[in-house]
Amino acid sequence: AYIHGLKPELLIGNNHHKAPIEGEDFQMFERDLPGENKAGMSGESTISSLPLEMCETMNNAWGYRIADPWYKSVKELVHLLVRAAAQKTGQTGSKYLDMTLCDRSGEVNAKMWDGQTPAPAVGSVVKVRGMMLEYNSRPQLRVDKLRESGEADGVELSMLVPCAPYPPEEMYAALHGRAEAIADGELRAIVLLLLEEVREKLLYAPAAMRLHHSERAGLLHHTSTMLKTAEAVCDIYPQLDRDLLAAGVILHDLGKIDEMRYDAMGVVSDYTVEGMLIGHLAQGAADVRRAGEAVGARKELIWMLQHMLLSHHDLPEYGSPKPPMFPEAEALHIVDLLDARMYEMSHALESVQPGGFSERLWSLERKLYRRREPRPEGGD
Repeated sequence: AYIHGLKPELLIGNNHHKAPIEGEDFQMFERDLPGENKAGMSGESTISSLPLEMCETMNNAWGYRIADPWYKSVKELVHLLVRAAAQKTGQTGSKYLDMTLCDRSGEVNAKMWDGQTPAPAVGSVVKVRGMMLEYNSRPQLRVDKLRESGEADGVELSMLVPCAPYPPEEMYAALHGRAEAIADGELRAIVLLLLEEVREKLLYAPAAMRLHHSERAGLLHHTSTMLKTAEAVCDIYPQLDRDLLAAGVILHDLGKIDEMRYDAMGVVSDYTVEGMLIGHLAQGAADVRRAGEAVGARKELIWMLQHMLLSHHDLPEYGSPKPPMFPEAEALHIVDLLDARMYEMSHALESVQPGGFSERLWSLERKLYRRREPRPEGGD
């Protein structure tokens, strides 16, 4: 009453972990939901008619602590992707759930000790509530409650795994529409046949395991961006066969569909046997031959498409048995290299302060510099 008399607009919370007393405006539950006492700080609290507030630490301590870097986010404590899960038995004979959960920032080991919850499916998204702890100097999430996330939860996949910035269905529709516009009937038939064969996986397939476009629907992202660049290149160099270059762009990396082993979230676990022994360049060329023969295409067209796929890495040390030997093949190589490098550079510089340098990128064999903010027009 005294404080309200001095400043009526002030709100007073009861941070003493007991039932509210007269004059308090809202009830606080520290590191717990109302009516629970998982953190051991709300044992004497009852749920009152006052507005409720729940609070949690940003990491494992109140405030900054140099030895405690495990900062939380809402998504980390609510919806996570299951990378591994199994029921195990401890030394005392009690069962527990051992999991690896992740979002796009990384992964963490998680334990649920109730001994009754079945292991969620790998690749599923779960809603969890728990507390981040430290075990053997490593972070560990103690899960108190867990259930599978549903459509009503409105989980954004981009919070769980890196995702292409555009809807996969829209990117696929753009590729398919460009393929349908190819004037040469044989060329059009080859591209449509191969594109439609891989449609389902293409909607989530990444373009790489670690490097450029290693994201959900990354292969579509890479290809659709390349297609836009190729169209602009053809405007500048009208001597290029626009349809042939577009066909090469659409087909050039489709062999990656079976080169890597990945789940519906676009997370790559390994390369396939086919990918290790054959690789996407050779597999793509073989698929072009198969499709070309199936539609009765002329041999020269099949050879040129095969050459474009085999040569788009340019050099033997990068996997190409032949260098590009006609203009559209050379343009495909350059457009592919440009898009890959722009992606890698942009992502590497996201975490660099203006005027600073990135860590050395082994794929580019250099550090990158991030320019200072450009001056506004008319500025000194």
